[in-house]
Amino acid sequence: MSMQTYGNPDVTYGWWAGNSVVTNQSGRFISSHAAHTGLIAWAAGANTLFELSKFDPSVPMGNQGLVTLPHLAGIGIGFDEAGAWTGAGVVTIGLLHLIVSMVYGAGGLLHAIYFPEDMQDSEVLQAKKFKLEWDNPDNQTFILGHHLVLFGIANIWFVEWARIHGIYDPALDAVRQVQYNLDVSAIWNHQFDFLTIDSLEDVMGGHAFLAFWQIIGGAFHIATKQIGEYTEFKGSGLLSAEAILSWSLAGIGWMAIVAAFWCAQNTTVYPVEFYGEPLAFKFVVSPYWIDTADLPGGLHTSRAWLTNVHYYLGFFYIQGHLFHALRAMGFDFKRIRSALNNMDSASVTLNG
Repeated sequence: MSMQTYGNPDVTYGWWAGNSVVTNQSGRFISSHAAHTGLIAWAAGANTLFELSKFDPSVPMGNQGLVTLPHLAGIGIGFDEAGAWTGAGVVTIGLLHLIVSMVYGAGGLLHAIYFPEDMQDSEVLQAKKFKLEWDNPDNQTFILGHHLVLFGIANIWFVEWARIHGIYDPALDAVRQVQYNLDVSAIWNHQFDFLTIDSLEDVMGGHAFLAFWQIIGGAFHIATKQIGEYTEFKGSGLLSAEAILSWSLAGIGWMAIVAAFWCAQNTTVYPVEFYGEPLAFKFVVSPYWIDTADLPGGLHTSRAWLTNVHYYLGFFYIQGHLFHALRAMGFDFKRIRSALNNMDSASVTLNG
């Protein structure tokens, strides 16, 4: 079962259940991914240019509620040869994202209109391998492997960028080249104290270590198939579009929550100069973080915006994970509505 149908094979999903449209159409699934990536690239490029247009050099960057400019500054983009942040190259980055968004958009349209709805109908042999068979572990592990390899390449790109171009070091108040420290014991220890990491070499070492294992893991998943009998213990009957969606939501939700805690306190990866002062943790009904510095006009630092938005997005992603995971396990949420209706009926009967 790819999507829960509550026993109705001809179920029609509402317009808001967008995932249902592409569940069994791998070509359309790729189309939605490409178009979504285009939207993200467009938002990043447009927001970069917007923030640059309203940036006030007389006010600390972290006190202007910016998002993309601090990230660019953190990886060493926008500085002149003297080491001062001037916004140099930022327009180029913004325009590049807008151009890339159009390329992704065109790719999305091609897969939606021109290319086959299902990749197994493609005339390209390599493309057929990316068909969707949700309950086939060999198919799913093959696709997972390619994702892991691409993540690993992205990590390598970041490590090499820091090594060759350089990134901003708040300890020196300058952009410098950073060599990665591939100390496995230090990397392991930082699993428990990552909020206090104060060495860019350790940060890059962690990314290099992660890149290595992601590529090795990706190659393993691409090259291997299900070992032994495909049993319930290995996910038979549970592996589905709904289950994979739930795991994806769990992953992105957990990453968002970790990023929130890291952004709130760490000043090496999130320099004070670009994000503002560390935040104070509060808890009233639910967790939240507040600025420790008073900003004029009731403004908030970039750190406050990023931390709270990441945390609450992550929280709701986790709720989505639980919802779809329960559905994948066969739980019928309509039974809750029926139970509530029965309770109301029983109450009316008793009171009548």
